[in-house]
Amino acid sequence: MTTRPTVLGYVRADALSCAEELAAATDSLAAFASAEGFTLGTVYTERDAAESAAFHALLEEVKRTEVRAVVVPTMNHLGSVGTPAALRQHLEFHQANVWAVDTR
Repeated sequence: MTTRPTVLGYVRADALSCAEELAAATDSLAAFASAEGFTLGTVYTERDAAESAAFHALLEEVKRTEVRAVVVPTMNHLGSVGTPAALRQHLEFHQANVWAVDTR
């Protein structure tokens, strides 16, 4: 039996309008991970974009583990503490691919 690699999730709660959307976004990350052959690990939920604690915790997990992929609902979820492109580059610098469930 082959173990599926782990992908981490990242969601900004302020990018969504309600708790139901947050739950749906998390479900979409799990469905994406499964369809792509991954196991969804921790989903980091940013509740205070100004502090970006969840993003920093995500980055620390990427640095200290073998996880090499992060999935977000859309690339706009990476825009809490900088531009989405800059935060994506920061994750990729630490060898983590970044994928979006919705690429629009």
